Amino acid sequence: MASSFVLPHTLLGDGPHRVFAVHGWLADRGAFAAVLPDLDTRTFSYAVVDLRGYGEARRQPGRYTTAEGAADVLELADRLGWDSFSLVGHSMGGSVVQRVLAAAPGRVRRLVGVSPVPASGLRMPPEQWELFAEAADRPANRRVILDSTTGGNRPAAWLDRMVRQSVERSDPRAFRAWFDSWAGEDFHTEIKGADVPALAVTGALDPALSADLMRRTWLSWFPRGALADLPGAGHYAMDETPLQLIRTVEDFLRA
Repeated sequence: MASSFVLPHTLLGDGPHRVFAVHGWLADRGAFAAVLPDLDTRTFSYAVVDLRGYGEARRQPGRYTTAEGAADVLELADRLGWDSFSLVGHSMGGSVVQRVLAAAPGRVRRLVGVSPVPASGLRMPPEQWELFAEAADRPANRRVILDSTTGGNRPAAWLDRMVRQSVERSDPRAFRAWFDSWAGEDFHTEIKGADVPALAVTGALDPALSADLMRRTWLSWFPRGALADLPGAGHYAMDETPLQLIRTVEDFLRA
């Protein structure tokens, strides 16, 4: 039975190639703000969503897992009448879109992960796990995470704004639960060998979700996998190198 909850979303464009864009752990759909004005809205129709616990869905109850997020995306696809579509997911959203592929492989045209969390989760040493786990209630931890994953040289005002937006646009309990899901769950056997064209876009300044990690995970699972490493970006290519990111992603989606 369909739920009464519909993922809050922004629709852009009227092109025949339909694309969902799913944000990461530290942001709502506003994460894509810097790229929206320059998307190809004649070729593509984009649906940019807020996951449960974020943005307009900040107060929405849920389990706050990548599997639930994928089910919500598929529910929205049904409501929009999108039988087939491509998927773009940033970071945690990269895990969510891989879950969509696992649940409905026949509906996915192309898959893009922007600094995507692998479907195997992300193992961390105990002190790093603590840094992330306590970020729900400690904005300073969010700032450390943002700074360390973008090369340690981004403007202080940008880091401050990203932290402020992250705190304002996420529910702390949901934020904490999402972490356990994307970091701790391993579902890679459900997507391994999938025939979909699958691009991983990494930022050379991001030490965590690196090109090397994608070679060991993403490229080993997807027979039609590809990798693009952006030299000027860290973990937040939408902000750091927006035009290069658009070019890389849309060229792949068009191919």
